[in-house]
Amino acid sequence: MSDSRLHKLAQVLVKYSTRLKKDDLVVIRGDVLGMPLVAPLYEECLRAGAHPMFWARMELHDEMLMEFGSSEQLSFVSPLTMNMAETIDASISYWAEGNTKHLSRFPSANAALMQQGRKPFMNRFLQRAAEGKLRWVGTQYPTAAAAQDAEMSLRQYESFVYSAGLLHLPDPAAAWAQIFERQELVRKFLQGKREVHFHVPPHNGHDGTDLRVDVSGATWINCGGHENFPDGEVFAGPTLPPKGYGVEGHVNYTFPAVYEGREVEGVRLVFRQGRVVEASATRNQQFLLDMLDQDAGARNLGEIAIGTNYGIGEFSKNTLFDEKIGGTFHAAVGAGYPESGSHNESGLHWDMVCDLRQHNGLPGGTISADGEIFHRKGKFLNPAFPGNA
Repeated sequence: MSDSRLHKLAQVLVKYSTRLKKDDLVVIRGDVLGMPLVAPLYEECLRAGAHPMFWARMELHDEMLMEFGSSEQLSFVSPLTMNMAETIDASISYWAEGNTKHLSRFPSANAALMQQGRKPFMNRFLQRAAEGKLRWVGTQYPTAAAAQDAEMSLRQYESFVYSAGLLHLPDPAAAWAQIFERQELVRKFLQGKREVHFHVPPHNGHDGTDLRVDVSGATWINCGGHENFPDGEVFAGPTLPPKGYGVEGHVNYTFPAVYEGREVEGVRLVFRQGRVVEASATRNQQFLLDMLDQDAGARNLGEIAIGTNYGIGEFSKNTLFDEKIGGTFHAAVGAGYPESGSHNESGLHWDMVCDLRQHNGLPGGTISADGEIFHRKGKFLNPAFPGNA
């Protein structure tokens, strides 16, 4: 028996997130493990008058490429995927991991080469999206592997995923439209500011976080369910030299930084003029360094963001959810989104999350804009902003 929540999810992704219309060419991308979601997605695309195509991926293929592929094959830029980036009107992607650690034992240098092969596709995809020529959304299909990472049963994880997407409500799209309106107040407040400062006092044996980000040339983006689902953030592209000073200071990330199934714990980054000049970790440090050294743009900060989804309260080792946690901020090294004012290009886009809430022995932190504190200990001070009744 099919899960009715999958049909509701498909309706939201097609009608609200990607806003499909007649004759749109749309690709549905994801692992074959998530096939129960593909059928309702395909149906909703057809009902919208679009032309859907399913592009399947398999973890086994990535494993084989990592094990048997030459350097040339690992970094190969497929003309087929580049044609897709040039021609599709919309992309609906989902993650359905059978094994979230399936690439963990392969050399990190191979992972860096694979990312370089995907870089031209990512660049063109993001460029067309910034030009308004391509609409996209990514979501999670609940699997036992993802549930295990989150330390939940599969049924508990399904409830976690679908509740975060507000699929338990009669009209999820209407609820997300309301969330978008509240987040828009935050976006308008931040637009035009010159600097955003993130501060967490020293605690637990490290020097906390003291990070200043130049956003003088940035465009703040309101993420209310159109590109990620579930969603809940406002973000911008740091203004890098020579147009601005970029990023200055240091950050100690609260949660493990997860990328391609690798967990890097205790990440500390130091920035000068927008670039990472020092990087360390208490676990998997070499993987962190290999990812940062894969190309010229990987050490630049491509995104700075504030999590606004207070319906997500716990860390699940899944960036789609963790970066949205209300009361956190995250920053992505590597590629930025052109529509946010970032022109940084890289094969890497790695979001890392810092908790600003006062709980579990954490002191809590602040966010200020041009010297004005507007966010303290995980809460916005303006009662009209998200997270306030």
